[in-house]
Amino acid sequence: MPRRRESITDPPQPVEAPAKPKARRPRPAGRWRFLRRGLMWLGGWIRWIGVRLLALMFVLVFLFSFINPPTSWTILTETRQYPGTPREWTRLSDISPDMVRAVVAAEDANFCNHWGFDMIEIRRVIHSGSSRGASTISQQTAKNVFLWQGRSWPRKVLETVYTPMIEALWSKRRIVEVYLNLAEFGPGVFGISAAAKHHFGTTPDKLSSRQAAALASILPAPKTRKPKTGSARARAIADGAATIRSDGRDSCLILPR
Repeated sequence: MPRRRESITDPPQPVEAPAKPKARRPRPAGRWRFLRRGLMWLGGWIRWIGVRLLALMFVLVFLFSFINPPTSWTILTETRQYPGTPREWTRLSDISPDMVRAVVAAEDANFCNHWGFDMIEIRRVIHSGSSRGASTISQQTAKNVFLWQGRSWPRKVLETVYTPMIEALWSKRRIVEVYLNLAEFGPGVFGISAAAKHHFGTTPDKLSSRQAAALASILPAPKTRKPKTGSARARAIADGAATIRSDGRDSCLILPR
């Protein structure tokens, strides 16, 4: 086909401008590049350590689901100051049901109904502005077995990690058994066996409801309180234990006979 000859009257054709090269992103200065690499290296190490720390925590919780903890940081530090009473591990089946109910009534009335954190109690404390804690028996067990006493953010964070692991791998009966065998019932008196012998001259399976309530009454402050069976707090705990028994909130702990 013959090529059309351009006429003088034809409008001039627009000339396309050459494409501009893309502007290159300026490279960061040497010191900023070094800082960025340092932060990436540090983040990698933090992740590496964090994953292995979680794995170690999980393994320890799993092992103590069937191996009795031989001691705790609190026991090791306290026995240096106080001579203490010989401690003997006692199975939950060899502990008076009154003692089990009393400690639940005193420390964590909804123990059988939560997964480690009592959200109802936590909200109640927040709304009331109270300074008292809302730690469950599961949280206290995590602290007593794996951590240290005192209030600090690192300990609280670790306790928050340990608690759901314990709830996932231990039974409710195992949690209370470990708690009662490591709890402090007086200066240098650790465990329910030592407590029953030291305070009442008896064994854990023979504790009466009044004696159990008296022992549970000193748990928040074992170094300053004495287990008095006739104290107002002990009577309140005994009433709470009776309520827990009647409404079935001890169902995860007391085996039917």
